[in-house]
Order: sequence, then structure tokens, then C-alpha cells
Amino acid sequence: MGYPWQRKAAAPILFLWGSVAFCHRLFHFNFLEFIGCAFSVSVSFFFIYHVALFIYRNWVGVWLGHNADIKTHGPWAVITGCTSGIGRAYADSLAKRGLNLVLMSRSKEKLVELQSELREQFPSVQTKIIIVDFTKGPEIYGDIEKELQGLEIGMLVNNVGICYQFPEYFMDLPDRNQFCTDILNCNILSVTMMTSIVLPGMLERGKGVVINISSLSGIMDTPFMTLYAATKAFVDKFTQDLELEYREQGIIFQVLIPGYVVSNMSKVKTSNFFVPSAEDFVEKALSCLGLQSRTCAWLSHQILHACIRIGQFFRRDVAGEVMHIDIMISRKN
Repeated sequence: MGYPWQRKAAAPILFLWGSVAFCHRLFHFNFLEFIGCAFSVSVSFFFIYHVALFIYRNWVGVWLGHNADIKTHGPWAVITGCTSGIGRAYADSLAKRGLNLVLMSRSKEKLVELQSELREQFPSVQTKIIIVDFTKGPEIYGDIEKELQGLEIGMLVNNVGICYQFPEYFMDLPDRNQFCTDILNCNILSVTMMTSIVLPGMLERGKGVVINISSLSGIMDTPFMTLYAATKAFVDKFTQDLELEYREQGIIFQVLIPGYVVSNMSKVKTSNFFVPSAEDFVEKALSCLGLQSRTCAWLSHQILHACIRIGQFFRRDVAGEVMHIDIMISRKN
């Protein structure tokens, strides 16, 4: 159970004014010196607090075992978009931890292949496949709800999503109207409806985990991928507010905000410090579950996130100008 925000705010406020009053009494500051001291102490405290919190959430809390034990939330996990990339990595990681899996994707062949591989590697893990095309509309969710009835679902991973094939002006998108419908259904409606289906059972049991996959593109200027970035901004906001609504009822919400990860969507084939493999990214994300409700998980992505936040204090159109120049050059070539 969390403390009310007033109690959380009291400690740093008392520390700040206590430090300033002590310095004032010790050094006999005048008014301007007092203001300068107060500002310096507050900035220092802010910096130290966030560095300490960052270290705790990423390493110390994990080492101390303060992160979530996913097996205690329920025996079944539901993963959408699970046949490749981050979704596939979640299937492998959760099966390794002993969770039964509901695997959801539109390709029957890939689902059957994945199910066969998981059964071979983890014989004790039960698997269930649901063939579904998330670019379709609300009509698909009645059948999904029926398929999930009777399962004690402890975790939902909303991973499914589609992206642009290449950066493009909104009005120049190929088959624009159909693409708009498809991406909104897949990236927004799926997250909303799957959460709506699974969350009531979690609330009834007083425990559960919902993980939604957003993107760094959702928090920064991303012209020429406007609609994709907007859908990821929705996922980010949706998850943050659900976390505030249901944290006191035992439900863990986590939104992941990755940069590039090795996957079919990113079209990156080789991992490095800046672009992790899907497996490494998912292991890191699971390790901080319960410690970070909104995270980039991977260290280089967290650094990039911080740089983006700092950069947003300056000109907002810098990213747009850079991408505009880049796309114009590519068109000329």
C-alpha cells in the first residue's frame, strides 16, 4: 500500500528547509544568500534523490528481491503478438519461469510452430493458441473472451502492434484510410479491449500484472511516423493512469518505452549496447517489474529517454527539422 502524496512530499520538504535553516543559523546568511542556499540544496537533493532511485530500481531493488514474483499472480499468462521479437521473448521467458501461456497471433503456422517448440523445451508448461487478426474491429473480442473463460490469468502482455513500412507524410501513406483503421485497431483497440477482458478477473482475485509495450517514439517528436507514434503515446498514457487507478487493489501495471530492439519491426538484425536483443530486453524488463511502472528498461534507452526529456526544454522542432532534411535527401536519391 502506498502512502498519500502528502506524506511522500513531507520528507524532502522537511529535509530541504531543515538544511537551509541549519546553514542560515550556522553561517548567518542574508536574504539573497538564504534564497541561493535554498535553491542549491533543493537542486542537490533532487539530483541525489533521482540518482539513488535510479540505482535502486535498476539494480539494488532487484538484488534485494523487491521486484515482483510473477508466479504468485496466477498460473496463466496471455501474450499478444507472440511469434517474433519482444512477444516471442516474453513467451520463452515466462515459460522458463513456469507460467502456462495463451499465445495469440494471426499466423496459425507460426503459432503451432511456437507451441511445439515450447512444449519440447518446457514439458510441464501448458499452452493454448488463439488465432486472431488484431487489425480487425471490435467484433473479434467476444470470441477471445470466450476462449479465455475459466483461466486464472495472472499476466497480460499487450505486445501486438504494426508500424509504418518506411517514414512517410501522413497524406502520402499507401492505402491511407485502410492503414489508419488497421493501426488504430491493432495498436490501440487491442490494448484497450484485452485489458478490459482480463482485468475484471485480476481485480476479483486482488492480484495481476498487465504489461503494455509503448515506444520512445510516443514521447518525442516523430514526424513522418505520426500515426504510429500517436498510438504509442496512447499506450503510455493509458497504462500510467490505470496504474494510478488500480495500484491500491494489487494490480501491477507496467508500460515499456523501448528504443530500437532487434526484431522484424525494427529491421535491426544485430544486437549491441544501444540495440539489445529481444531476449535481453525482456529479461531486464521482467527484473524491474514491480519496481518501475514506466520504464525503458535497457540502460542505453534510459539514457536516450533522459536526453529526450532534457532536449524538450529547448526547441521542439529540432527533431522535425532533422527528419525533414533526411527524408528530402532520401527522396532526391
